[in-house]
Amino acid sequence: MKNNLMTEHFEPMVIKDFTPMAGTTQWESPSNIALVKYWGKMGNQIPRNPSVSFTLQNCVTRTQIDWFEKKGNSSELDFYFEGKLKPSFGQRIQKLIATIAEQNTVLNQYSFRISSTNTFPHSSGIASSASAMSACAAGIIDMLRQIREAQDSNPWDEDYFKQQISFYSRLGSGSACRSIYPNAALWGEVSPDLGSNLWATPLDHLLHDDFRQYQDAIVIVDDSTKSVSSTMGHGLMNQHVFSKIRFEEGLRNTETMLNILRTGDISSFIDIVEREALQLHAMMMTSNPSYILIKPNTLAIIEKIRQYRQDSNVPLCFTLDAGPNVHILYPFAFRDKVKEFIETEIIELNPKMNWIADEMGLGTKQI
Repeated sequence: MKNNLMTEHFEPMVIKDFTPMAGTTQWESPSNIALVKYWGKMGNQIPRNPSVSFTLQNCVTRTQIDWFEKKGNSSELDFYFEGKLKPSFGQRIQKLIATIAEQNTVLNQYSFRISSTNTFPHSSGIASSASAMSACAAGIIDMLRQIREAQDSNPWDEDYFKQQISFYSRLGSGSACRSIYPNAALWGEVSPDLGSNLWATPLDHLLHDDFRQYQDAIVIVDDSTKSVSSTMGHGLMNQHVFSKIRFEEGLRNTETMLNILRTGDISSFIDIVEREALQLHAMMMTSNPSYILIKPNTLAIIEKIRQYRQDSNVPLCFTLDAGPNVHILYPFAFRDKVKEFIETEIIELNPKMNWIADEMGLGTKQI
């Protein structure tokens, strides 16, 4: 399959003598933290530069999808988050289902009730759209699998199944495609033979032992809804004065990061991860209009991390998503030391701040 969304797609599922069947499925999908950032897109969720991420374990969205035959003027979709009806996000899910239905028209015969919960704050810059959209896409693709296997007992190839989820997740939220796979993933074309713009590529097989069980302590500087959406931020890159330089840098850093993950070069890992985080926010601060998502305590935490690394030789580093919250990445062996550092030096900046102990995870799964 070539990287051309206009001419290539997954083959539609063929249903013979179809009788609508009610059903349900439950899926859990994690957030992910980008090491090399995707910021700027073209066309239908095509990244302007490739990205690399660690898949998380504890920051997850859990989603149940119930489907039933559409009758009369019944609602096509009701979406509930934390038990409350959320029509606005439901519209995003409806759009995703409509996109999947373009190739799988059987979906047009159903109405849906979708219920989701998060284990972490949503819309605050911890990639909650990635976990939400990947969980929903997994449920819809599993629905199609159930319908198909009710007529044909031959199971779907698991790799193909995951690739479909990644493909359609991307259309709901670009970075969602990376949440499907365990531990680490690449999204975007690095070369004609490496990576795809249409789905993520698993990287677990190439990870050096030093990058296994990597930890992510997420300090919640501010859990309120961020003032500028990621969609708007990506759009501002289209006319950004530094966009060409940034996209080229993102490609170079992806190539370097893939080699770092193979070789276990933690010093170079720290350098690229921190530069990528700061470049992401530099693009926001120099766009037109410009905006600032980091907070004073974001900067204070960064200063403390760098000072602690220098004083202790503990190889921790920071990264940021599109928000003020700080991800502290470090090897498993230093977990106790970093926990003490967070509780004695970071939280003292504001005792009301919370933090989430997270780590590499196994990706999207059925529950």
